[in-house]
Amino acid sequence: MHFVPEYGILQLPGRARGNHFSSIAGLCSFAAPSNNIMMQFYRKTIKTREKYVDTLAKLYEYATAAHTKRQFTQYYDTKEGGYTFAEFKDACDSLSKILTQYGLGSGEKIAIFSQSMPNWSVAFFSAVSFGRIAIPILPDSSENEVNNIVSHSGSRALFVSKRLLSKVSGEVMSKMTLVIDMDTLEIIKADESSFTCDGKSSVPTPDDIATIIYTSGTTGSAKGVVLSHRNLASNVITCYHSCPRCRNDRWLSLLPMAHTLEMTIGMLYPMFCGATVYYLQKPPVPALLLKAMKVVKPTTILSVPLIIEKIYKGSVLPTIRSSRTLTWMESHANRLMCLIIGMKLKSTFGGHVSFFGIGGAKLDSEVESFLLKARFPYAIGYGLTETSPLLGYSMHGWRTVGSLGYPVYNVKLKLHDINPETGEGEIVAKGPNVMLGYYKDPSRTKSVFTEDGWFRTNDLAVQDAKGRFFIKGRKNNMILGASGENIYPEEIESVINNIEGVTESIVVERKGRLIALVQPCEGFVDWDKDSEDKIYEKLEGWKDRILKGVNRNVSKTSQVSSVEVMKEPFEKTATQKIRRFKYKDSAPTVESEKKK
Repeated sequence: MHFVPEYGILQLPGRARGNHFSSIAGLCSFAAPSNNIMMQFYRKTIKTREKYVDTLAKLYEYATAAHTKRQFTQYYDTKEGGYTFAEFKDACDSLSKILTQYGLGSGEKIAIFSQSMPNWSVAFFSAVSFGRIAIPILPDSSENEVNNIVSHSGSRALFVSKRLLSKVSGEVMSKMTLVIDMDTLEIIKADESSFTCDGKSSVPTPDDIATIIYTSGTTGSAKGVVLSHRNLASNVITCYHSCPRCRNDRWLSLLPMAHTLEMTIGMLYPMFCGATVYYLQKPPVPALLLKAMKVVKPTTILSVPLIIEKIYKGSVLPTIRSSRTLTWMESHANRLMCLIIGMKLKSTFGGHVSFFGIGGAKLDSEVESFLLKARFPYAIGYGLTETSPLLGYSMHGWRTVGSLGYPVYNVKLKLHDINPETGEGEIVAKGPNVMLGYYKDPSRTKSVFTEDGWFRTNDLAVQDAKGRFFIKGRKNNMILGASGENIYPEEIESVINNIEGVTESIVVERKGRLIALVQPCEGFVDWDKDSEDKIYEKLEGWKDRILKGVNRNVSKTSQVSSVEVMKEPFEKTATQKIRRFKYKDSAPTVESEKKK
């Protein structure tokens, strides 16, 4: 047996060097060895692997050499369209050669516009492993957003799925040197005049740009977040230290791969571990999810709060309300009731989930309290696109309702500009995962860093005696009260969202008054069958209950003046956060329609 320090892996004797490796990931999939010599070797190989993987190109080389025969990606219901690590490397290398033939060498921008699928990672690594820059575009982007991203980034090639091809305008197509069908990896359009074979690839360094991710967040204009190879590779190592996974783990992918949460923790991290990621071929509606979980029996799932909150409100609460026994237990044996329901919930998720990561937004406190008492294996992840994304996490024994927990490995967090009266300050961060800046926007880049180089998250928080962080709200969402007090709409919304019949809500300020915009649960109002008078009568009574319910449970300074009902769902970001800026001045509510 030989140790190969360049890769941090083991090579078995009698096999060709470079072709057949036994990975240290195999050692990591079992309990750490008890023998002192083996323990030292174990630690050395772990450190060597981490030191080696400082770019996505090295992650690519390591993973495809160490896990050659293992399955990397596949659809949950068929083996067609998936890849072993060896097949994945062949596909990436072949695509890179095609890009090279059309003059698309290192530094060129390669746009990826597709829903999640095995070929997404192929497109991504055919770019980043060879010095090109990937430009992921979220699948729910509009035609205009696609135009803007392609134009602003200067992309010359585009991978696009059949499902989203209709959103690609003729203007965008005309600018492309190469357009490739994401489903088949066949060329849709090529500029033959560019077939010069002079596109030279290169080996990227840690500080080279790997990807530019465009996000409008919840505040308006799009930002191109520039992430280096070091940013993403370091966050993969962070993931391993925060929650070790191994090659026997099974990921079920639910979120768009164009978002850093899924890209880093749902694609790059399982690649590092040698694990398998399963994909859905259709949007993740509840019936399909239940079927997929039964087949895959995932150990690892990444989610956003809205998914688990919908399960709680749409399944858990109705189950309790419909059972006299559970209703009695809710008041007299609450923990036991939660444990019973928690066992059923884990079974629903396939029975093998050991890590259910929730990120992208704050989890509702009532839902988190239930998950905690149910001993459901959830973990809270905190971060931003600008930080690749992980900054903080809460899991295992230190989980506390409402807390993001502690900083992750190799990242520093602290509160900046603390208010001495309230203890509130803005969370600022330092670490190798913090972005290089915003693309073509030096003034915006400068505005998000302190003078001594800490990244400003825009999240206001406090810390408890144990050092855990508790977010109060977004700094730019904060409303200044009439007497100068800070009002956090997120705290008021948390109360509103736990009132019967409410799915989601946001609180906005208009003319010095707090207005609550609420979205009813599905089926709460039958817009098609009920008469207009009956609908308005029901809604008026419901609004009155919401108004009284919320104002009983918030401070005097956070009292809501009126409630308006949304007829259509709120417009959201990829992580299901409401785009608040869209509703600041007006909103398409039932009340506004009635006035017309």
